[in-house]
Amino acid sequence: MARNSYFFAVSLVVALTGCGSSTPDKKVEKDPSETVKPDAGTIKEATNSSEKNKEEPAKAFALGDMIKPFDPPILEDLNAKVQWVDRPVIDAAPLLRERQAKEKQLATVEEALKLHNDSPQDNERILSALGRLPSEEGKEVNWDATINRHSFGDVNSTNPILASSTAEFDISGLINFGLFTFDWAFTPFASKDTVVSWQSSKDGLFDKVVLRDDLTWSDGRPITAHDVEYSFKVILTEAVPVKAQRSGTDKLKWVKAYDDHTVVFFHQESLVTNEWNLNFSVIPKHVYEKTIAKDPLLNRHPDHVNLENNPVTGGPYTIKSRTRGQEIVLERRESYYMHGGKQVRDKPYFKTVRFRIRDNPSVALLGLKAGDIDEMIIIPEQWRTQTTDDEFYKTNTKAYALEWTEFHFLWNCQSDLFSDKRVRKAMSFAFDHKEMIEKLRYGLDEPCNGIFNSTSKWAPQPAPKPYQQDQDKAEELLDEAGWTDTDGDGIRDKTINGKKVKFAFTVLVSNKQDRIDICTLLKQSLDQIGIKCDVKPLEFTVLIDKMTKHDFQAAFGGWGTGTDPDTSDNIWGTGQERNYGQYSNPEVDKLFIAGRHEFDPEKRAEIYRKIHLLLYEDQPYTWLFFQNAYYGFNKSLRGYVFSPRGPYHYSPGFSSIWKPVVP
Repeated sequence: MARNSYFFAVSLVVALTGCGSSTPDKKVEKDPSETVKPDAGTIKEATNSSEKNKEEPAKAFALGDMIKPFDPPILEDLNAKVQWVDRPVIDAAPLLRERQAKEKQLATVEEALKLHNDSPQDNERILSALGRLPSEEGKEVNWDATINRHSFGDVNSTNPILASSTAEFDISGLINFGLFTFDWAFTPFASKDTVVSWQSSKDGLFDKVVLRDDLTWSDGRPITAHDVEYSFKVILTEAVPVKAQRSGTDKLKWVKAYDDHTVVFFHQESLVTNEWNLNFSVIPKHVYEKTIAKDPLLNRHPDHVNLENNPVTGGPYTIKSRTRGQEIVLERRESYYMHGGKQVRDKPYFKTVRFRIRDNPSVALLGLKAGDIDEMIIIPEQWRTQTTDDEFYKTNTKAYALEWTEFHFLWNCQSDLFSDKRVRKAMSFAFDHKEMIEKLRYGLDEPCNGIFNSTSKWAPQPAPKPYQQDQDKAEELLDEAGWTDTDGDGIRDKTINGKKVKFAFTVLVSNKQDRIDICTLLKQSLDQIGIKCDVKPLEFTVLIDKMTKHDFQAAFGGWGTGTDPDTSDNIWGTGQERNYGQYSNPEVDKLFIAGRHEFDPEKRAEIYRKIHLLLYEDQPYTWLFFQNAYYGFNKSLRGYVFSPRGPYHYSPGFSSIWKPVVP
């Protein structure tokens, strides 16, 4: 489903040659790593929501207790009354081959490998030559190859329904099972690797899927429609801490497995987003049904602990080994693409996929240069100053493309400090955006004005101007909101509920120096207008935990795009799971509802443009920049294809990346 991803680890779905999307299209948490330590609090920080968000006792388990009771009809009766319309079931690899066959190759592989990426023209030539699929026969593919991928942080869980960050979706995309995916234009289809047929009712209230009969879990048990029904119920169980996948899945009325291969999705109402709501992760019923009630958190029962390192997988790979904080090694699963002694699906291009966890970009770049890492995100300073010489190009190249990923400061709108939108606007005016773009981002990124990139059809035109620093305006807004320095100590304060509160807070950030530098610039900007800001780096999993519990005042992060704008409801809707800043605007809530019901494309686009403008007015975030995808690749890699979701995201569940046989 088109669900967002918070940018604390950039997702890459690599090494599949055509499988169902085991990673639903959630909007993912983006930003490879992060950390920053607070000063030890010489000034008392304003009251925030931390006291309200201490650990709560685990909720009682009742499978599917978030689903309203429903008695589905028998299949014969349903077929008799429903007018079914066939929907696309497609193999992703031929789809991309067909597209690439129409594209002119601008350079030979040999020419591209000799290029330095010093201009947009060189970048186009590199992508044109090195981004292509192998032949259908795959004679030039090194089928025993290993790809060493870079990850800025470890995963919190390998269970797909618990995934929220891009690091977790990276693993999910390789080891888990799914029915649906989408193309480069964000058009959904069912995967031919897992699905025989997909039909939707003409009235949009039902979807029927017939699964293939040659699907198996890694323990040898068959994958069936009953696993799909069971997974739906688990995701909609309140005691299970589902972060990303509940949004959208909760719009389904029921999921019914009528036999081992036939599953019907019942929708609550006819919505333009219904086709995306089908795309949730599937877990093996036989593995979890006996233990989940004992441990709905899925991380404490001995069986669940063991499954973290040795999960039963439905995708092309299994986990071979895992050393926390260092690496995760995946191994190609023969029983995925072979069945009954015959090859029934495309063989994954890589025998082994190794994720090397390196939270320091400098260390990661050393690994890329040394050949220990095959691909990584290159931060702006590295792109401009550390990847330009012959030594880098001796074994590597680099490429970039547009990516719809925005970064921001996130304000907790329920805290005493940031509940007033005048204060949030003041934060946006106070910050030195120009210095950030020119000096910290090396002029590589576009200033950001909100949730939709200017190249998206959802972005308003004319677009509101990104904020620029205006500290006089910031101070004026703070004065209006009652934040003044009443005691002459240089720090603004305000009396709240009879108690003087200092304007002092901590901004949380993951452990990546370029992110820390941006937060440090915020601290410096606010120092000039009487606000005390400490910068606190945290491990990624700790950061996400605090944000999920709303146990913070401010944080740095970003969102990668979902395929449908409705995915942002999970972030901006009142009370939604990943509305970390507890923002609430009834008009925004109403517009998201209207957007799901509007089938006219242009009228629907106008709804999301209004949401963009309302959020710009309220400034629950201080939007900073859109980050394009800048990557370094070992010269042995081929087939990297970019989309607005970044490289490898042509279609989740399918990756075009491969390595050729060395002559």
